[in-house]
Amino acid sequence: MSASHYEVSADPARLDRDWIWRMLSTEAYWGLQRARADVDLQIDRAWRVVGAYDQTTGAQVGFARSVSDGVAFAYLADVIVDPGHRGAAIGKRMLRLMIDEGPGAEFRWTLFTRDAHGLYEKFGFAEPDETAMVRPARR
Repeated sequence: MSASHYEVSADPARLDRDWIWRMLSTEAYWGLQRARADVDLQIDRAWRVVGAYDQTTGAQVGFARSVSDGVAFAYLADVIVDPGHRGAAIGKRMLRLMIDEGPGAEFRWTLFTRDAHGLYEKFGFAEPDETAMVRPARR
């Protein structure tokens, strides 16, 4: 399907938490260790969430969330598109709404990814500079 067949929205009331849980607990290599309650808490505490929806059925087909200080810094997390709907620029549209068209358009954004560097480079992400350090999780 074409990109115009999908709608993106930053309205948290539209989120289908069952769909989000199913995707993050089965399709997301980075989130498999989380419990459902953890995912719900992360959504509740998110600074911003973006969903993508099939305009014909209304079903959720994409999700992204961010945390932020609301002033200068944001962290992008849990960007995922349903495997049956990939290839229609849904991820790009969600990122555009989240990053470029949102209240954090001027922020410094960070993220972690193992396999989507090409996508994020289109939105200005690059290798960390000398000002960045990371403390790995202790799990």
